Amino acid sequence: MTNSQLLNTYTDEQLVLHYKQHQQQQALAVLYMRYADLVYGVCVKYLKDQDVAKDAVMNIYEALINKLLQHNPENFKSWLYVLAKNWCLMQLRREKGKGFSELPDSFMQIEDYSHLENILAKEKYLNSLENCIEQLNVEQQQTIKLFFLEEKCYNEITEMTGLDWNKVRSLIQNGKRNLKICMDKHEQEQ
Repeated sequence: MTNSQLLNTYTDEQLVLHYKQHQQQQALAVLYMRYADLVYGVCVKYLKDQDVAKDAVMNIYEALINKLLQHNPENFKSWLYVLAKNWCLMQLRREKGKGFSELPDSFMQIEDYSHLENILAKEKYLNSLENCIEQLNVEQQQTIKLFFLEEKCYNEITEMTGLDWNKVRSLIQNGKRNLKICMDKHEQEQ
């Protein structure tokens, strides 16, 4: 059995561990190829251009080489989904920034920045939400991300995690409650 064939038999967790221990690109490539279609789909959704999305898939892989060494994802697929989404959002922010700086001042109404307040408020909300999700316990984080970000149903989450259906339901309900408490606290602080 070749090394590539052997790596294909590994679970995601085993591949992550193998890559972190040996920094073997082949292990990372096997792992990434399992979810390349997911990453491509995320990129097309956010970047709205198939050619740009193809480039983004390669750029995300290059970013993953170092990011995976710095993080310990509990669920690689969910973690990669969030990584890809954040990468796309950062690209959109960069492009948006470039677009504004290249426009002449006469193009915009300088006095009216109300549209920017909405964008900043939404960005602040999303940052608070990400921080609150990170404060949940590991099982709540995992089920909340699967349920809300990946739009998985209870049965799918049960299959993916091996947790009992009632446990999944409880984790999601408690996670939602804890997120609400955390978000309310963030709102009061601001």
